[in-house]
Amino acid sequence: MANEMKEMTYKEAVKLAMVEEMRRDENVFLMGEDVGLYGGAFGVSVGMLDEFGEERVRDTPISEAVIAGAAAGAAVTGMRPIAEIMFMDFSTIAMDALVNQAAKMRYMFGGKAKVPMVLRCPGGSGTGAAAQHSQSLEAWFCHVPGLKVVVPSTAKDAKGLLKAAIRDDNPVVFVEQKTLYKIKGEVPMDEEFIIPLGKGEIKKEGKDVTIISYGRMLPRALKVAEEMESEGISVEVLDPRTLVPLDKELIIESVKKTGRVILVNEACKTGGYLGEIASVIVESEAFDYLDAPIVRLAGLDVPVPYNPELEKAIVPSEEQIREAVLKVMNR
Repeated sequence: MANEMKEMTYKEAVKLAMVEEMRRDENVFLMGEDVGLYGGAFGVSVGMLDEFGEERVRDTPISEAVIAGAAAGAAVTGMRPIAEIMFMDFSTIAMDALVNQAAKMRYMFGGKAKVPMVLRCPGGSGTGAAAQHSQSLEAWFCHVPGLKVVVPSTAKDAKGLLKAAIRDDNPVVFVEQKTLYKIKGEVPMDEEFIIPLGKGEIKKEGKDVTIISYGRMLPRALKVAEEMESEGISVEVLDPRTLVPLDKELIIESVKKTGRVILVNEACKTGGYLGEIASVIVESEAFDYLDAPIVRLAGLDVPVPYNPELEKAIVPSEEQIREAVLKVMNR
């Protein structure tokens, strides 16, 4: 079992992580809107109510403020809640409990209080769900001291990072890009498989250009990277996996190696997290190794449209990533 791998979807990997941790620790429980009888808005927790019962798989009222507040309170008293927010957009209603309570309590109590909670947030565009159900708000949470922010991009990472988040003694915002739920990958079946928070990964080695990306944009970056090989351009693809804490050392070393960097995500460009990654590079010794300006490819600064063609147009495409690679290579 320790070395066994199994192909599964991203969604199944998220469920597996929760099930394994709930079997391992009786203090872990799941709560959220329709997570029990219905199995969650995206079917992630289907069947968990049957195994763990109503005490540990709890359907909540339609109030994200209540969900986050109850999770923070339970965490302080020794439980390890996994709270699902149906859509990341609705985390706005949970902001007071999350930002002013969960993120602050450990500091305000001089380290004597722990807040081991996970806020699972399905987010992002690509499902035709329009402006109020398609936002990528991870940068907001990255600006709050006391919160950790995780964005897995593969099934394997979803399992390993969620298990690490559940075992962490701090509040973690766990972003699940909705279009990734159906992607498949090999996932370790070892129940102790954990990916430490704060450790990024090179998804593809390269020597000419570094693309740093996560979430829905990572598969696009990888596809372009593979295609550029036929044109004699070696592209390295780096997935930070955890935005807070950020694996700065991995980013700096990759940029020093290639001398060129393209940053790609789907969130709005203005005030987005790509600017923070760019600052890490500029403020480090990696800046002296740059042979071209840093390129940011991000979502347009508009609400996500309902029209499917317009929705496609507001986030970086494979062609735009390809053009950026050629640009930094002076091709």
